[in-house]
Amino acid sequence: MARVLFVLVSGGGNVPSQMSIARRLEARGHEIHVLADEAVRRHVPDGCVFRPFEHAPPGMGDTVTDMTRKVEKGSPIAKLKHVGDTIMFGPAAAHAQEVRAAITALSPHAVAVDCLLFGAMAAAEQSSVPAAVLTHFPLHGPVPGAVPGGLGLAPATGIGGRLRDALLEFVKRRVSASGLATVNATRQSLGLSPLDDVFEQLLRLDRSLMLFPQEFDFVPSGLPAHVHYVGAQLDDPVLPGTIMGAAGPASSVPLVLLSLGSTYQAQERPFANAVQALGTLPVRGIASYGLLDAPGAPAPANVVVTQWVSHRELMPQASAMICHGGLGTVMKSLAQGIPVVVIPLGRDQLDNAARVEACGVGIRVAPSASPAIIADAVQRVLREPRFREGAARMAAIIARDLQADRAVAELEKLAAGPYPQ
Repeated sequence: MARVLFVLVSGGGNVPSQMSIARRLEARGHEIHVLADEAVRRHVPDGCVFRPFEHAPPGMGDTVTDMTRKVEKGSPIAKLKHVGDTIMFGPAAAHAQEVRAAITALSPHAVAVDCLLFGAMAAAEQSSVPAAVLTHFPLHGPVPGAVPGGLGLAPATGIGGRLRDALLEFVKRRVSASGLATVNATRQSLGLSPLDDVFEQLLRLDRSLMLFPQEFDFVPSGLPAHVHYVGAQLDDPVLPGTIMGAAGPASSVPLVLLSLGSTYQAQERPFANAVQALGTLPVRGIASYGLLDAPGAPAPANVVVTQWVSHRELMPQASAMICHGGLGTVMKSLAQGIPVVVIPLGRDQLDNAARVEACGVGIRVAPSASPAIIADAVQRVLREPRFREGAARMAAIIARDLQADRAVAELEKLAAGPYPQ
């Protein structure tokens, strides 16, 4: 069987999606190694071998520090720059060093690299080991027809739309200029040619595997042939603290779940407003506050507030989901045919919310939305059949992809290549 090396960083929903693939490969008899920062260790499936970073810095982690609070309460540009400096581009040389050392030690048959780690991708490219980038949110390299990311935009139409995309492309290049310089310096040290656009690195490996359904995305017209949509990965994260596994006795009263993510994103106000919204509705609510401080105010009588919940266990009982728009939470909801109310806080969540609306499976509201606005959105997804019908269509698509398991199939194809003998 094959030896496969996964390279990733702790960043919330990216970890369970990639470890889901690792788990299934290990169950098929492959030897799986996971190279990552220490916070990923407890997520690594039984039977897989964890190899901690020795030089690269940690990712986002699952604790709230003063620095995390300061960054997440800053401007969107400041948050974007922080992620670029500390995860995506800044540590490129360290990530490349980690990957080169692991490849030398393990001689893997294939490498699977998190789409956040540009230096790791460069090292995989230089190694000549068959490699794939695992893309766990809607992110495309610079190809024709790609919708500019991060702003929650729909595909452009007409002259105005084309001008919009051209302007945003210019802005993106300006914002990512320092990241391009850092990544190109790492590529030069590896003997690789420089990139004109840092996001070209996403297209340089043998495969780019998109970990969600094609039908959920705004598919670029110029999508390269080596980019494959392999479907949603539905494993829950391994979270500390209490996991609540049941919603109580069966009831005719609709159950609405509330979760605004497994990493800190300054969710205090939207979480409190969403809990208050549920308190005004004829529903049962279960609300997970995650890394926030435990709410001091009493919860409404119809809402249970707890630190962590198991989405996989509770969603089959739910009628609607309020979430931040993290792709893993959205996919687990839609896999059960559950419509969603999305309160995007940042990162990829605006883009996921735009696709939720385009697919007709839910409603997007702003993080500043009042309890009344959130309550109205929940009522709409519960009462208007089109949202449940849209969610049911997506559930069938997700089930189709789970049956095919193209993520495992594509990595097995890569691992069957000529290196090493």
